[in-house]
Amino acid sequence: MFDFISFFNLWIKAIFIGTIQTASYIGFSFITLLVPILLIIAYLTLVERKVIGASQRRMGPNAVGFLGLTQPIADGLKLFFKETIIPSSANTIIFLFTPVAVFFFSLLNWLIIPFKYGVVFADIDLGILYFFAISSLSVYGIVLAGWSSNSKYAFLGALRSAAQMIAYEVSIGLILLSVLFCVTSLNLSDIVYFQEEIWFVIPHFGSFILFFVSALAETNRAPFDLPEAEAELVSGYNVEYSAMSFALFFLAEYGNIIVISILMVLVFFGGWSAPIFSLFFFVVKILFMLVLFIWVRTTLPRFSTIN
Repeated sequence: MFDFISFFNLWIKAIFIGTIQTASYIGFSFITLLVPILLIIAYLTLVERKVIGASQRRMGPNAVGFLGLTQPIADGLKLFFKETIIPSSANTIIFLFTPVAVFFFSLLNWLIIPFKYGVVFADIDLGILYFFAISSLSVYGIVLAGWSSNSKYAFLGALRSAAQMIAYEVSIGLILLSVLFCVTSLNLSDIVYFQEEIWFVIPHFGSFILFFVSALAETNRAPFDLPEAEAELVSGYNVEYSAMSFALFFLAEYGNIIVISILMVLVFFGGWSAPIFSLFFFVVKILFMLVLFIWVRTTLPRFSTIN
């Protein structure tokens, strides 16, 4: 005779155990992805300060650790132990939740980045559309950050940032169409595969220049950093944030810079395609794009006016 109760108990146990195993796998995978990303973002700030220092004929960070290599860790600990100040008239829940949400959205784009054929967390066919969908979510976080602060300066800065991000997301999408028509696929691995003979930066050099300029504006980098210009707009949407809340916004911003640099390498520079040491050359291409971002900032400094 079929024992329905025993079968039901086994079914419940299987679902419960399977859920725990799935959650454990997702949690472990997320941690293994999160730790290297945080280290990469932290040391990008050190690279930027070193490059800017070299361009201005000064040393840059060199006091904390050998050649200043532990400066990002010291900065992170300093921000972690600082007091988080919440404005008395702010919407506390949204005010505290927004930096976490913006940082989380910046991490989601890493899930679709392939580092080699098959070496990707989620190899989805609509990778480019996923990138635009996640990038658009950051706009909501920035607007909520300015609104929840209950400050007119933060709110105006948030509106400027949102308008700029939305405008240049449209231009990035239109620029990518020229490449997507050649590949007839939205999968990032397929885009790299089509560049084994010739990189798209050669026939689409004009599109690459336009994409790079739009990427500067999308990530609020100089000379498109007016929404976050300290002298003119009191730092924009994040003016009321401090300590780790402030740090999460800039971790998200630098994370987005790395992601969009990797996207440019995948779309225009052939990704990991190389005769030998494919991963090494892939990293070199990404570093080249990141240094290019920093070079533009140090070449086009923002001058403060004194009345």
